[in-house]
Amino acid sequence: MLIEFTVKNYRSIKDEQVLSMVKAKGNELEDRNTFSQNTPSSVSLLRSSVIYGPNAAGKSNVIKALTEMGSIVRNSASTSQEGDMISVTPYLFNDSTAKQATEFEMVFINEDVRYQYGFSATKSHIIEEWLIAYPKGRPQRWFSRAFNEQSKSYEYKFSDFLSGQRTVWQNATRSNALFLSTAVQLNSDQLKPVFNWFKDKLRPANVNGWGPNFTASLCENSSTKKQILRFLKAADFDIHDIQIETEKFDPNLLPDKFPATIKEKISKEMKGKEIIDIKTIHKTDNGNLVTLDFKDESDGTQKFFSFAGLWIDILKHGHILVVDELHDNLHPEMVKYLIDLFHSNRTNPNNAQLIFTTHETSILSQEIFRRDQIWFCEKDNSQATTLYPLTDFSPRKEKENIELGYLSGRYGALPFVRAFNIQVI
Repeated sequence: MLIEFTVKNYRSIKDEQVLSMVKAKGNELEDRNTFSQNTPSSVSLLRSSVIYGPNAAGKSNVIKALTEMGSIVRNSASTSQEGDMISVTPYLFNDSTAKQATEFEMVFINEDVRYQYGFSATKSHIIEEWLIAYPKGRPQRWFSRAFNEQSKSYEYKFSDFLSGQRTVWQNATRSNALFLSTAVQLNSDQLKPVFNWFKDKLRPANVNGWGPNFTASLCENSSTKKQILRFLKAADFDIHDIQIETEKFDPNLLPDKFPATIKEKISKEMKGKEIIDIKTIHKTDNGNLVTLDFKDESDGTQKFFSFAGLWIDILKHGHILVVDELHDNLHPEMVKYLIDLFHSNRTNPNNAQLIFTTHETSILSQEIFRRDQIWFCEKDNSQATTLYPLTDFSPRKEKENIELGYLSGRYGALPFVRAFNIQVI
């Protein structure tokens, strides 16, 4: 489970910003929206957090930072090669920060142990890396790594709590790779729960989920297909059945107008893969069946179908779902429906968590969120992103209209719209 995420000097984020999933004081919606972990010195956590703010305030960069950290952990030792650039972008509107490292840190629980793991990096190499574990509620610093600018080498510190071939892992770790990722690649069983949390538990999705193919793949099994159909019908999508057809990719079917270089690239990427064709089946008033191509469905239906398999998988396995612009192409009631699935002990028995951004404010006026679940993003005078929770304003419990307060500017994080006149020449 995610406890806290910290990011510094990343894109529009200049100073350290913290997104916390720790439950604050107050028993509002406690049974639905919070949960506790059976770990030593554990705190109660939130099942979801929502981030509001104007366009270009940095909401998406908070999501990108979460996603980027996970990607670097998963790929730095396996996908990247010596000399490859690390995919971090510092805050560029300041001469000092533009030359400094980006920093990420995640505090989380996996396999009933709390971990605090982080690293800082420039585009060329890792600057620092550290891991603290709390197997019995007390901190154990398993390792740390720091780049010495004078000697142009790394200084490692290992504690006796970390077992295994530490020297072998150290010598195998490239300057543009993480020690954690390298050690797991070289069979460190002790570090696998840390790496696997990023690989398996942290699940970022784009605006359209994972695309329709994941949901379509679940429909190839009759049992999970029934789940998908129930999910869609519960949200009032009148789809009677789903038909899935697959065939091997054939490069000879690519349009002739495609340049040879594009054909070659597509053929290489799609070699051995299957093309999935999705059909939706509807019932007419007199009971006849009508089949539609998936692309002929509305944008909202396509997005919700893409989310269906994703939501079911996340809730089933207790993962952490990160989504940017959840509201896009969806009715407010559909957004509420998706959020409520995380706030139910029945549909979310394994305490999956949802972190998302949105401009949909109507859900603020309903009894959906605790005050500590609502966050805001805005930019300061230097164009740097600030992330802060609603609890900073101490809104009155059950008395304050949060939506009205936000839209009236009480909490900031609103666009400043100036008058604009068109001059006819």
